[in-house]
Amino acid sequence: MTGPEIRRMKDEELTIELRTLREKQFRMRTQAASEKIENTSLFRKVRRDIARLETERSRRRAAAGARA
Repeated sequence: MTGPEIRRMKDEELTIELRTLREKQFRMRTQAASEKIENTSLFRKVRRDIARLETERSRRRAAAGARA
């Protein structure tokens, strides 16, 4: 997921995608604890996507607060 893709998302889509990625991260962690994971680079990708979404969410909140 790239920055421009995230910026085009609506607030609701952002929240849904964030929830989905957190669930995916949880499943990956539990899978890593119980069995071997083939592609460990997905941990990094998911973590960074979550960070991108959180950053955009906080940027929007700050912009909304500045307007108010």
